[in-house]
Amino acid sequence: MKNSLGSSTKLILLHPYIQKQGSSNRFWALAFVSFLTLASLLTVIYTRESKITASVVSASTITSSSTPPLSKAVAMALVHYASNSNNTEHMSYTDMKYIADVLQKCSQPCNLLVFGLTHETRLWKALNHNGRTVFIDENRYYAAYIEEKYPEIEAYDVQYTTKLSEMKELIAGVKEQVRNECRPVQNLLFSECKLGLNDLPNQFYEVDWDVILVDGPRGYWPEAPGRMSAIFTASVLARSKKGGNSKTHIFVHDFNQQVDRITSDEFLCKENLVKSKDMLGHFVLERMDANSFQFCRNHNSTMANSSS
Repeated sequence: MKNSLGSSTKLILLHPYIQKQGSSNRFWALAFVSFLTLASLLTVIYTRESKITASVVSASTITSSSTPPLSKAVAMALVHYASNSNNTEHMSYTDMKYIADVLQKCSQPCNLLVFGLTHETRLWKALNHNGRTVFIDENRYYAAYIEEKYPEIEAYDVQYTTKLSEMKELIAGVKEQVRNECRPVQNLLFSECKLGLNDLPNQFYEVDWDVILVDGPRGYWPEAPGRMSAIFTASVLARSKKGGNSKTHIFVHDFNQQVDRITSDEFLCKENLVKSKDMLGHFVLERMDANSFQFCRNHNSTMANSSS
């Protein structure tokens, strides 16, 4: 038996190629996993930019013929139910209706920018259903929560670096830099003006906003950011429009607050004030020439008569 086995025994050698082939397979598997990881990371980074780009494209394809405008009756019904909410912090019916009336007259598709995620967030989105509505909020976690709960809402977070107690110094700084970093007409993406918001997605600054509502950030204690940056940014966006309607409607809620009124007088200007009633101020700003270096025709400042 041994002889038989010995005579027919075959020698099997493990060729080095077999080991190389196994190592090669592991290499390509590892490379594939690494590629997927890198792709996922790039997707997360790119999402913030691509989301606003996609919104621009989708909004530009909306026409009045493809989607009928919201009827007056439906708009008023939405305002009615929003104003009768149990939430004690909601805007008054009068203020909601006034803004809704302006949105109804806005040329379609209408670009609406809202500073602040509030009780009325879904109302503004619904009233502007033919257009594009973007929300800016100082709380990144709340902005993410709202987007997750209501996927149709487009919201971005921004880090305010201002303090309410520094209002006078900040306004004075704008006046000193009005021909440089704090010009009334500019792309704020490249600005170093302390009151300008320059950390939003690039495409944000290319949109011609038709209506802007300043209803945030929240808080009126000395260390709170205040609404100086939001009001200043709104004024620059309105004056720097390159296309669309030359006029921009800007609403400032809580206009009865001293800081909001003073900042509005400085950058939105009394000559542009259309109406001021209760807690709402309504301004209409015109597009300005790029060589303009003056926010208001009247240089008299309201800060001189205000207390610190």
